Amino acid sequence: MSPIKNYQLLFAVVALLLIAAAACSPGAESTATPARAEPTATPAEAKPTATPAGAEPTTTPAKSGGATLSGTAAVGSIDLLMLESFPVQINVVAKGNLPDGCTTIDQVTHVRQGNTFKVTITTARPADRMCTQALVPFEQTIALDVYGLKAGTYTVDVNGVTKTFTLDMDNALQSTPY
Repeated sequence: MSPIKNYQLLFAVVALLLIAAAACSPGAESTATPARAEPTATPAEAKPTATPAGAEPTTTPAKSGGATLSGTAAVGSIDLLMLESFPVQINVVAKGNLPDGCTTIDQVTHVRQGNTFKVTITTARPADRMCTQALVPFEQTIALDVYGLKAGTYTVDVNGVTKTFTLDMDNALQSTPY
């Protein structure tokens, strides 16, 4: 075959491929159905119920018709930051992983019972969504209410991970008489 015939054959094959590709792509006047769009997240109107650490998530029906799975965040570590001030301020930095791309931190609650601060981080996830199955790291900073505490050792428990801190003196401003 001569080089001119080779180019003509190559041109004909390329032209056929271009025509086939154009026929397969939807045009403005195409009646092809559009690709299914990903659903967008809508905030649930019902708050999920918290579950104890290690418990299975529960399902709470939302008023919008969908359901929300709720649970507790998997906390891997906590750090206690004692701010250089007086009275002392203490922040807890909790780090961990959420189980998938749809799960979010829902609520952070904390209460003090004696010398123990109990912090609970709950999560929420739409039950009807398809999600990436990859761990999503999170970091949450929680300010503890330590004003007025007496000197002593205190424990902080965040979803089962604990650390302690010590106040060497009462954590309150001393009033000076005038």
